[in-house]
Formats: sequence, C-alpha cells, structure tokens
Amino acid sequence: MRKALKVLLLLLLAVLVLAAAYVAYVFLAYHRIPDNQVLTVEGSAANTLRPGGTYRALSYNIGFGAYEDDYSFFMDGGTESWAWSEERLKENLDEIAALLQKADADFYLLEEVDVDATRTYHFDESTVLRSAFPDRTCVYAQNYDSPFLLYPFTQPHGASQAGMLTFSRYEISSALRRSLPIEGGFRKFLDLDRCYSVCRLPVEGGRELVLYTLHLSAYSADGSISVEQLKLLLSDMQAEYEKGNYCVAGGDFNKDLLGDSARWFGEADQDYTWAQPLPEGILDGTGITLAAPLDENAPVPSCRNADAPYHEGQYVLTVDGFLVSGNVTVEEATVIDTGFAHSDHNPVSLTFTLNAD
Repeated sequence: MRKALKVLLLLLLAVLVLAAAYVAYVFLAYHRIPDNQVLTVEGSAANTLRPGGTYRALSYNIGFGAYEDDYSFFMDGGTESWAWSEERLKENLDEIAALLQKADADFYLLEEVDVDATRTYHFDESTVLRSAFPDRTCVYAQNYDSPFLLYPFTQPHGASQAGMLTFSRYEISSALRRSLPIEGGFRKFLDLDRCYSVCRLPVEGGRELVLYTLHLSAYSADGSISVEQLKLLLSDMQAEYEKGNYCVAGGDFNKDLLGDSARWFGEADQDYTWAQPLPEGILDGTGITLAAPLDENAPVPSCRNADAPYHEGQYVLTVDGFLVSGNVTVEEATVIDTGFAHSDHNPVSLTFTLNAD
C-alpha cells in the first residue's frame, strides 16, 4: 500500500513539474514583434495609379486554409484544432487561389495565411498564393509567432507563424508593419500579436495611395481592445489623408460592420456577443468613412461562427469590410458568396475611385 502511494505521489510530482516547465516555456517564449518593422516588397510592377482612376480591392480571411464548410474550430466552440489533413488543406488552398484569380482584382488583402504552423502541417501557404500572382508586387506581414499551445490535449494546436499578404497590380514603393495594442495578462497568449500592414503606392502627380491590410482581435474579454486598435488605425489614416494622400484599409475587423447583422440575415440559433457594432461616433472628425459590403436586394454575410459545420440557423454576420478617406469615392462594396466553401469568411470586394482635384 505504501509503495503504491509512493508511486502515485511520484507521478503527481512529475505531472506538476512538467506543468510548471510548460508554463515557464510559454512565458519565456512569448514575445511581440517590433513596431514599425520595414517589410520587404517582392516583385515589381510597371503600372502606376492615377487620380480619377477606378480600381478594385478584394479582402479575404482565408481561415488558414482549414475552414471548409464542414469544419469547426475549438476556440469558437467547435471540435477541430488542425486542418482535416494536409491533402485537403492543399486542395482547399488551390481552390482559394483559383477563386482569387477569377476575381481579377487590382489589390488582394489576405488574412490568416500560415507560413509555418502545427495546425497546417508546417506547410507554407504563401507559396500557393504567390504562385497564383507571379506578376504582382507582394508584401507579407507576420501577424504572430505563437509558442506551442498544448491544447486540446488530444491534438494540441501547437505553434503558429502566420500573417497577412497584400498583392498589387501597381507599384508598391515601401511597406511597414504597425503593431496593434493587445490585451495584457494571461489573455495576451490568446490575443496573439495583432498588426496591420501599410503599403505605399505612388499616384501620378506626387500623391500616394496608402493601402492597409488588417486583422483586429477576436478573442478578447469584452471587445474593447479592438476599439483601441481601430483608433490607432484611424489616427494613422487621418494623418495620411491630411497630407493629401488617398487611404484604403481592408480586412477582418471582428466587429459587426452592419450594426445589426441579424436584421439582414436573421437571428442565430444561439446568442453570441463576440462581434459588437463599431462604437457610435468613432469615425467622427477623422475624414474616414466605413464601406460595409452589403447588397440590400440579396444580402450575403461575410463570416460564420465556426462552432459547428456550416448549417442553417448558424450565427452569420459581416465583419469584413473597408475604410476609405474622404478623397476616395466608393462605387460598390459587396460580399462574394462562396457558401463558406473554403473559409469561415466570404471574400469582400470594394470598387473605388481616387478623386481628381
């Protein structure tokens, strides 16, 4: 009896030591990527933007290539922590690349692109997307570099290096990564290392189009941190607009951009609170306006909650969209309906004109 008790105590001690070692590893491995990091502009383009020209941008959170319509994710209340398989992952990425090529936009703003992650079998997803647009300039901004997450215990989510890709048919003269504020304490390990990228494109006559690709926080305590992130972005855009530059920002805001998506898409079969409307008055005085994609005659949501495979009654809403400065005219903002076949998001499209003075 004493021997069995001794063995049990030794096993318990070993578990406690391993748990302490893992916690120490997570805290020691945690780091934030430096702010104002200069990004590499890959490739070249001879085309130059012009005042009075009309262009099209497409933003797409590709859900790290794993979120097919039968996929659910453990952090959203679902079951999966990895893509179904490496084979299905690559097939889905090929479908995403083909969809983007067919859209033939001038600019692509892509979020949740894994370059080395346990959940995606350490496959560099950017290679598939870069291969789809060999004639475009390209900028990659690393969104986070997370330590190994030992959960779920049956299939640990692991470590992730992931980011955002921006493709352009037009010359990008320089690019910068701006770090966003994130939550403190233990929640910082869930909030990841959020950022937005800033690409500067020359416009005939000496001005620039400043193009922002963004992905704001989702897993926060009350949504307030994403408001602080948005304020930083708006301050940056306002400063550029006041210099006379054109500004377009697109991506996943993790906010209900329609204010009340249920009005357009119906109530969900459960209550969810993670996507709140933009705070009232947050755009006032900035010279920046929201272009929330919506066809009122045939409304399509841009996002589904991934707590289960896609089904009728699931929580759907629009969290993806665009911000533009006052010298940019929005011609059309729409959601491209894929039926969530390749991601928990649908692509969103913005057609805009750079106003000529």
